[in-house]
Amino acid sequence: QVQLVESGGGLVQPGGSLRLSCAASGSIYDIERMAWYRQGPGGEFVAHITSRGGTNYADSVKGRFTISRDNAKNTAYLQMHSLEPEDTAVYYCKARILQSYLGTYDDYWGQGTQVTVSS
Repeated sequence: QVQLVESGGGLVQPGGSLRLSCAASGSIYDIERMAWYRQGPGGEFVAHITSRGGTNYADSVKGRFTISRDNAKNTAYLQMHSLEPEDTAVYYCKARILQSYLGTYDDYWGQGTQVTVSS
């Protein structure tokens, strides 16, 4: 079994910063890609990072958010700066994981973490 656990959400004032974490655990052979979405599973794409460090961002967060990952810890991070009320959402982590050498990559989702930007 594979589990993704997000953390780091909370209440922040406009212009503030937060750092989200997504830790994958369980039977993991390889993680190809880790990504963040918001509003709900399959909702608005925010950012992704590949196993080689390649990144992609939604236009709405470019220049404000930075995605990174620690492959040794199977963990991805989303550093968010200059937060706006429009960033308020539940943020979900998704990871494309290979559980065994002879298997196939499957997508897994975390339970989400709430980010609220308000004064």
